[in-house]
Amino acid sequence: MNIPSDLKYTKDHEWVKIDGDTATVGITDFAQKELGDIVYVEVETLDQELKQDEVFGTVEAVKTVSDLFLPLSGEIVEFNDTLESNPELVNSDPYGEGWMIKVKIAEPSEESALLSSEEYKKLIGA
Repeated sequence: MNIPSDLKYTKDHEWVKIDGDTATVGITDFAQKELGDIVYVEVETLDQELKQDEVFGTVEAVKTVSDLFLPLSGEIVEFNDTLESNPELVNSDPYGEGWMIKVKIAEPSEESALLSSEEYKKLIGA
């Protein structure tokens, strides 16, 4: 299982890459494997300010639909619109081309609530 050590993670299986005051967010390799073939990613919160752990969108797989939870409070400033025509990128490259949103971070101190790769591995039993 791929769990990059340079990222932060949530208990809800999102990953976060922080670059200055912007965070790139997607779902983990573990999450995409659990969901199965992803057929649709919906994010209707572009340009909205959301709080940590609020739902920013949904991911639909053949078997189920799951909410996506925002790892850090802030404004959703970008959506990976490539996912509209190629949602399977979340399965094939969850940490690269399958990223979902970018967030302008409002509360940098919330980063301390995120999990390290080692903590995330323990959470999922990897």
